[in-house]
Amino acid sequence: MPLRNRKPDPEPCHRVALAITGSVNQLGQAQAIGAVNEKIEGFFDVCAARGLSGAQGVLIPASNVKHLMLRRDVVAAAQAGQFHIYSVENVDQAIALLTGVAAGQADEQGQYPAGSINQRVAARVAQLNDLRKTFGRTPAANAAV
Repeated sequence: MPLRNRKPDPEPCHRVALAITGSVNQLGQAQAIGAVNEKIEGFFDVCAARGLSGAQGVLIPASNVKHLMLRRDVVAAAQAGQFHIYSVENVDQAIALLTGVAAGQADEQGQYPAGSINQRVAARVAQLNDLRKTFGRTPAANAAV
């Protein structure tokens, strides 16, 4: 079936009204990007054509805020709460906006708060690491572990 004839998913993902642009370095810091105004305005135009709901918006690197020179209609919609521009400094801030769940900061022992995204990721990585340790062992050796 051609993409243009597909019906929208009746159960869309949480916060599908948000777009994100930018890049992230190996430390999880958002890096400035080019053409930020054009990217925001392009997404705004799509949202406006479909009808602004007040939930739509875009995440941009915080370092790009100083470069914003948006059209009047985009500014007016943002001021009216019909479109949002979120600036993020790092991946954790973006995760929280996109999922509605705090990313979570590690404590002194390196543990993340229960239920946080980072705690869930750490738990899954630990599961996969345990699974990795079983590869190449005989069933008897795995039973002994």
